[in-house]
Amino acid sequence: MKIATGLLLCALWTLTTGGAMAAEIRVLSAGAVEPGLRAAAAAFKKQTGNDVNITFNTAPEIRKRIGGGEAFDVVIAPPAALEEFAGAGKLTVDRVALGRVGLGVAVRPGAAVPDISSSEALKRSVLQADSIVFNRASSGIYFENLLKKMEIYDKVQAKTTRYADGAAVMEHVLKGKGREIGFGPVTEILQHREKGLKLVGLLPPEVQNYTSYSAAPMTAAASAELARVFVRYLGSPESKALFVGAGID
Repeated sequence: MKIATGLLLCALWTLTTGGAMAAEIRVLSAGAVEPGLRAAAAAFKKQTGNDVNITFNTAPEIRKRIGGGEAFDVVIAPPAALEEFAGAGKLTVDRVALGRVGLGVAVRPGAAVPDISSSEALKRSVLQADSIVFNRASSGIYFENLLKKMEIYDKVQAKTTRYADGAAVMEHVLKGKGREIGFGPVTEILQHREKGLKLVGLLPPEVQNYTSYSAAPMTAAASAELARVFVRYLGSPESKALFVGAGID
């Protein structure tokens, strides 16, 4: 399958560009898919010779940048955001679903592991924690609303720290002390495993929230054909396997 995908890419690239020199694809992407996207971009470059320059942002920031007129070759974001961009005439009709990312709980190395086996257990663990950390992006907004639904938001607000993105959240947890709990997309937690960050697990099914992500070429792409070839590759079995391996199912 890998060889077949590579041959398909080479054929597509030759047919659409006439064998032109390698180019660069500029991608604006949500950070939650970073590990899978980086792996796929590296494989794409190996097979086609084309560089993939990726800028990662939160979904709210992506909306601001695209809404403000910035142009990239490919955008990767939740389907709702892509629908907005398409409605504004900023995307082509080509679109590929990449997968979904769930929310998880993280603690630093050696810290006590909180019980998150059920929504009630999660609620108790949040109340018992010395501090909780999560982002101000889409996943953080969901978690904030979950705390409000559990009727404990006001009780834990004083011990809550929030950051613009998940990477800052995980770094904070790694340097934390006491009973500290971090929340965020499971992919962002897994990216910090080498530093010792521990994934306690996914949120309980009854309160879990999965965010789906898709990719689409922009109408203002510098190389429209290359952008389409890259998006098609992201939908290939080879690329899908890379995303699944990174926690994006």
